[in-house]
Amino acid sequence: MRANLALAIGVACTAALVIPLSSPAAAHPAPNDAPVSARHTAATAPATGPAARSAATAPSARTGAAVSGSTQSVPLVGLRADQTTGAPQQGLSQRDTKPFSLLGVVWEEPAAALDGTVQVRTRAAATGDWSEWQDLETHNEAHGADAGTAEGDADTLRGSTAPLWVGASDGVEVRVRAEAPREGSTAATPLPRGLRVDLVDPGDDPAAAPGTTTPGNTSVEPQPGSGETAADSPLTGAMLTAEESAASAVNAEHAPLGALEIPELSQADTEALYAEEAAERSEQAGQVPAAKPYVGPRPGITTRKGWGADESMREKNFVYTKSVQAAFVHHSATGNNYSCSQSASVLRGIYRYHVKSSGWRDFGYNFAVDKCGKIYEGRAGGVAKAVLGAHTLGFNSNSMGVVVLGTYSSSTPPAAAVTGVAKLTAWKLGLWGKNPKGTVTLTSGGSNLYKKGVRVKMNVISGHRDGFSTECPGAKLYGRLGTARSTAARLQGR
Repeated sequence: MRANLALAIGVACTAALVIPLSSPAAAHPAPNDAPVSARHTAATAPATGPAARSAATAPSARTGAAVSGSTQSVPLVGLRADQTTGAPQQGLSQRDTKPFSLLGVVWEEPAAALDGTVQVRTRAAATGDWSEWQDLETHNEAHGADAGTAEGDADTLRGSTAPLWVGASDGVEVRVRAEAPREGSTAATPLPRGLRVDLVDPGDDPAAAPGTTTPGNTSVEPQPGSGETAADSPLTGAMLTAEESAASAVNAEHAPLGALEIPELSQADTEALYAEEAAERSEQAGQVPAAKPYVGPRPGITTRKGWGADESMREKNFVYTKSVQAAFVHHSATGNNYSCSQSASVLRGIYRYHVKSSGWRDFGYNFAVDKCGKIYEGRAGGVAKAVLGAHTLGFNSNSMGVVVLGTYSSSTPPAAAVTGVAKLTAWKLGLWGKNPKGTVTLTSGGSNLYKKGVRVKMNVISGHRDGFSTECPGAKLYGRLGTARSTAARLQGR
């Protein structure tokens, strides 16, 4: 058993260890993706007129298993310069579209900053009503892979705003306004080249196949008369793709193959499984093991299979870093206009936007927590392993990224979400011998706060803004991190 546990949650021995499962490849476009830019050819032309809107709002014909969703890309066009400041503007007039629920603005050069404002209006598919203008977070470069890594230097990368969840919609209007000329200057700030709006349909929620696990029911029930036992997963054959099998197999010590949820464990059961491993992790990280191991109880975690990740989109390899020394907390900046029953759809939308629109190898964050405190597996590679993410530019190595779904600049995060962050970090940081109320020294990979190679002392549970000058995770969520640290430490028994 101990050997199996070590295999399941063992530490990779290099700074970026790649475990190939098949030949590296760029993300595959889904069959119903709209091609985008020169990388994909022409963009989808917007639909117009009553007939088009009727077709766009017709009930979905999807049945059975979930579909992978789709992305419509519509190039922005030049608008009249701002009459007051002379700043250039681009956008779209009101137009009909195919159904979508999440959107963002994307441009060709990832290093080009969008200095200005991006606002959108959307039409609700159910009522036909147009929303008020909503702002998109334009400085999204703070989230992403470190420079000098394969993902950070990939030619698939694009500049992008943060995505915004708008709910079921079938119409859009966009306006992008550059910053006004600075005092003493007559030159307006240029907008990035190749601006477009990407409209994301996250697809349907996954439908559980007979005999599969579902959230809240983690056992695998054998079919009557089949001769199978509960240990024989029915998803070992054609019901799982090779990519789905790989993403699930790295969690084999936590749940059966194809499970939709990793069950929570009591404190005693967690300690029995992980305490010795946590002490070994401390030694491997060059730390003095604690007198007793401090590992919080493992929380329930919805797997990628559980929230419906299309595993064919991501790169096929898993990439690991040496250890997990810190957790960076983020907010998704996708807005708070979602219900907890829609969280899986929000995740699928963000995932598709990260891969198809921004050009990342996978979902950027290691974990997500919704407003009800439910925890989700993020980037593929194993929930107990040191998976290299793309969340805190300059500090992705030896850390994990936890995103709370929503925008918490002026809205207070629900207590359940803060508790979810505490439960997750108490367990995951405990596996690596870390005190949630402690500090750690990390080496910067290069950010707008710390040059590459600078050693920085940070809280073990930090906010994104501690490593990069950004508003993330929002002032209100950042102000609750002290509570998360104290709760996580208490859950560890400190």
